[in-house]
Amino acid sequence: MPTHILGISAFYHDSAAALLSDGEIVAAAQEERFTRKKHDSAYPAKAVAFCLERAGIKPQELDFVAFYDKPVLKFHRLLETYIAFAPVGLQSFRKAIPIWLGEKLHMKRLLTKQLGCKPKNRYVFPEHHESHAASAFFPSPFEDAAIITMDGVGEWATTTIGIGEGNKIKLTREIRFPHSLGLLYSAFTYYCGFKVNSGEYKLMGLAPYGEPRFAQLIRDHLIDLREDGSYRLDLRYFNYCQGLTMTNAKFDALFGAPPRTAETDLGQRHMDLAASIQQVTEEVMLKTARYAQKVTGKKNLCLAGGVALNCVGNGVILREGPFDKIWIQPAAGDAGGALGAAQLVWHNLLNKPRTVMPADSQRGSLLGPSYESSDIKAFLDKENVTYEECTSEDQLADRVAELIDQENVIGWFQGPMEFGPRALGSRSIIGDARSPKMQSVMNLKIKFRESFRPFAPIVLRDHASDYFEIDPKHDSPYMLIVAPVRADKRLEVEVGLEGLDKLKQLRSVIPAVTHVDNSARLQTVDGEHNPRLAAMMESFHKRTGSPVLINTSFNVRGEPIVCTPEDALRCFRGTDMDVLVLENFVICRKVQENMPEVDREKYLAAFALD
Repeated sequence: MPTHILGISAFYHDSAAALLSDGEIVAAAQEERFTRKKHDSAYPAKAVAFCLERAGIKPQELDFVAFYDKPVLKFHRLLETYIAFAPVGLQSFRKAIPIWLGEKLHMKRLLTKQLGCKPKNRYVFPEHHESHAASAFFPSPFEDAAIITMDGVGEWATTTIGIGEGNKIKLTREIRFPHSLGLLYSAFTYYCGFKVNSGEYKLMGLAPYGEPRFAQLIRDHLIDLREDGSYRLDLRYFNYCQGLTMTNAKFDALFGAPPRTAETDLGQRHMDLAASIQQVTEEVMLKTARYAQKVTGKKNLCLAGGVALNCVGNGVILREGPFDKIWIQPAAGDAGGALGAAQLVWHNLLNKPRTVMPADSQRGSLLGPSYESSDIKAFLDKENVTYEECTSEDQLADRVAELIDQENVIGWFQGPMEFGPRALGSRSIIGDARSPKMQSVMNLKIKFRESFRPFAPIVLRDHASDYFEIDPKHDSPYMLIVAPVRADKRLEVEVGLEGLDKLKQLRSVIPAVTHVDNSARLQTVDGEHNPRLAAMMESFHKRTGSPVLINTSFNVRGEPIVCTPEDALRCFRGTDMDVLVLENFVICRKVQENMPEVDREKYLAAFALD
């Protein structure tokens, strides 16, 4: 009988479940995709149910259940922190402690109640950064590698360096709370008016519009950074240890104003703040990478933790760092901890061997639910949707390529859903990267989000280095690397423009995916993991000469990425999307009868947005 191991991350941010069968990844998914609640932190009941169903087993057949951190150790850290700052922080203490005493300290009992039984063997509780490190190394394509994990905080660790060799990992160095690069970045996320734990992407996207004129102020007052990448924060400027906000009045005084109120206008100052903290973050990441190579002697690097989703910093490590290759866990945040915890049980606890795959063993991170064409057809008929049914892969590829060439925005729903925060061509919105108007159209009419947000390119792998400054030996299948657009693909632009005025300029032959600093967060595509997407892109390339398209997640601002055909059709109807492709069914808006008018406010209200 195979050994079944369920990994769970829950109760803090981005709950998720992952299931291994004899060490092979069977399924993994985030709870938010099923509940439609962004960053759902509840026990991942629906994600667990999906994983069990995909494996064809019942809870009673689970051999091990691994939870991604040690709740008791985390509780000790909270208590020590509150005691250290007492009596300041009483309000935060009163809010947090009843939750811990009520459920989080009794994790075995809570998990048993949710599952309806205990595992056949035992529960396992690795440390938070062990789970991150395992998720980074074990699926990677490396026999051995240095490992770096960086996030806000686990139990105590905020940054770790370690080694992965064969079927073992070992963490050898750490930086501890309250000193945290992730929390420093989140402090600026909060200060610039974005939501912590979800707005960091916005801050990173805003940074190229600014100048890093506050970077030295950050170095002088907020962070003491050493050459080995270690650092200490000056806690007098922060409030996250003892309060309900990230920053305080001393922080406000340093930067000359109170925090920006959400949804108010962004000024050049906010852009400069974003540019400044991004520059400092890249410095810390690069110094840490150089030190990790020095102390481990390894030629490859694996990354995980929320900071590893800073794809600009990842690109700096790839281009300027000492490693030959790097591999980043696609679900680098807390969700990926569920997968890492399960893999720790298989390899470290049970001492099972590890098979290294040439690309990786993450299966393109396409580990979520998929739907049969027959079921989709029945659903569309029930909804009285007019559709074209493509009877061959070539027909589908050519038809969609034609529609994209006509500047239609495509909702693309294919195969298993992605595990992690990026849409990788299964639950994507796709458009023509050559179109000068596509960025603003997709941001404002489809995604309902800020106009400054950049879009990412997908590019056929064999043509990536023709358009971007990336070595042909490197790959970016998970959209976690930022690289400059090649100089010969750029256009001359007017100098002297500031802020959002830079959006008006066409910067390259693929303007819709070229950010204002001539960078792009690229995803390379080939036929191995996503053959249908690759075939469509090949058809588009033959038709237009361009191997590059826009790929953004299939959702609107504040909504989780769509999971089911029902989610996809609802999003299609609630936005100005032109075409929806559900597997081999092509649905064009203009031929639909009784298609409701787009009601932006009503659709956003479903996700409790402004």
